Amino acid sequence: EHRFHVWAYVIMPEHVHLLIWPEAEYSISAILKTMKQSVSRKALMFVREQAPEFLTQMEDKQPNGQASYRFWQRGGGYDRNLIEPKAIWQTMDYIHANPVRRNLCQHAVDWPWSSDVEWEHPGRGLIRVDRDSIPRTEAGEAIACLPKAASMAPKTVLYLARNRPPCRCAICF
Repeated sequence: EHRFHVWAYVIMPEHVHLLIWPEAEYSISAILKTMKQSVSRKALMFVREQAPEFLTQMEDKQPNGQASYRFWQRGGGYDRNLIEPKAIWQTMDYIHANPVRRNLCQHAVDWPWSSDVEWEHPGRGLIRVDRDSIPRTEAGEAIACLPKAASMAPKTVLYLARNRPPCRCAICF
């Protein structure tokens, strides 16, 4: 439904960082909605089958008294546009270092739910990254500035938070 290049991601215990480049005109809210709905359905199915005792922690009482189950926090998440290649590469480094800063692993490449694995060992990551779409010079270095498409912000970082306290990292705040 939405076409974009994945450049970096990390799935943390209570949040997700995703660095993407949409291919054409896009709506961040539509991308977030599609991702959140898909993940929520699969997560709820998994919890019902594998850990039904966890359902109480996902319960969300509505004002009308009805209960539903919520995987994500309310709200659209966090996003921002990155234009300068230096900011893009710094954000990728920041995203990959997240599990190390949280003491979940010693080296970023050791965290299996991160694109750092794919960057270091192509084909071994959970999700393929599109390294060919990242702007570079002919020598392979990041270019000084990105081409500006008329209707498209060049790079977008999406921050999605699960139903726990929000992340306090520099990207999110």
